Order: sequence, then C-alpha cells, then structure tokens
Amino acid sequence: MDAMNIIRDEHQSLAAIIHAVHYMLKEIGAGKLAPDFKLLKAMVHYLKEYPEQRHHPKEDQYLFARLKHKTGEADAVIARLEQDHASGEARIEALEAAMNHYEADPKGGYDAFVEAFDGFAKFYRDHMITEEREILPLCRKHFSEQDWAEVSAGFRENRDPMAGTAKPLTHEDFQRVFSKLVAAAPAPIGFGAGPYKED
Repeated sequence: MDAMNIIRDEHQSLAAIIHAVHYMLKEIGAGKLAPDFKLLKAMVHYLKEYPEQRHHPKEDQYLFARLKHKTGEADAVIARLEQDHASGEARIEALEAAMNHYEADPKGGYDAFVEAFDGFAKFYRDHMITEEREILPLCRKHFSEQDWAEVSAGFRENRDPMAGTAKPLTHEDFQRVFSKLVAAAPAPIGFGAGPYKED
C-alpha cells in the first residue's frame, strides 16, 4: 500500500512546513527574527505547487474516484473534500495577497499575514485529519490488491520534494528545510528551475 505511505508522508511534510512557518512568525513577532520574504515566498510557492496542484489532484483522481466507485459510504465526506480542493486557488491567492501586503508594510501587515496563515493552517489541519480518519480507513476496507497497485502507481508520480521532512521539526531543522525550499523554488523566488524536481 505505497499510496497510503505516500499520502501520509506528504501530509507530514506539509505539517512540518506549516509548523516551521508558525515558529518563524512567532519569532518575528517577538522581535527575535527579521522577516525573510524570500523564504515566505518560497513557502507559498511550495504550498501552491504541491498540496494544491499535485497532491490534491492525485487524491481526486486516484483515491476519491475509486472509493466512490467501490462504496457510497464516503460520498458526503468526499464531496466536502473535493470542494476543499476546488477552492484551493482562492485560498492561495488570499495568502499571497496577505504576504504581499506584509512585504510592502512589514509593521502594518504582520498581524494580517499571521491571521491569514493561521486560517490557512487550520484549514489544512482539519482537511488532513478528515482524510486520514475517515477516507483512508474506508480505502483499507474496500480496496483490493489491484486497486492499491493502481492507486500507488498514480501517487508515485510527482512526488513531493519535501517528503521525509521530520515532524516535529527541531530548531536545527528549520534552516535545512527553508534552504531546500529556496533552492527548489524557481527564480526570482529561489535558485531552482521550477517546478520542483524530486531529488
């Protein structure tokens, strides 16, 4: 069941990035860290490129569609999750707008960006919990070995370059994670060619 491990690993990577940004914003608010807008832009680029444009479509195409074909037990939950996925572009645009305002006005834009990011993080936390507690158990219940083989093949495509990031991150991990984000993000945000390439 490679798909199950990939989903959880990609969820873990997203949670680690969110945790790292929360830490960074807390340190900025306490006056211990200067805002690094290159890192913030790399973070938003990552969120747009992977959870929104790659991870979610794989769930829709390979996981949700097959589960709906197998059983009606999850139809209501899947409909809600698919709506979450469909509204992803608007969420990213709102986060980008808050980040741009923060960059233009570091003092006046900080609180609004923190509020926007907190809302974004809460959404993702609730979304991932729903998938792991309600969808994955039904997949285990209803999928055959052939189902898992086909779903796993789909999920192996476009793997998250941050997969395997430890959670929770230690203080020493933060710079490594952010360096990897900046290195992978395309210019002018970072140094990579973009979109992200797997190591």
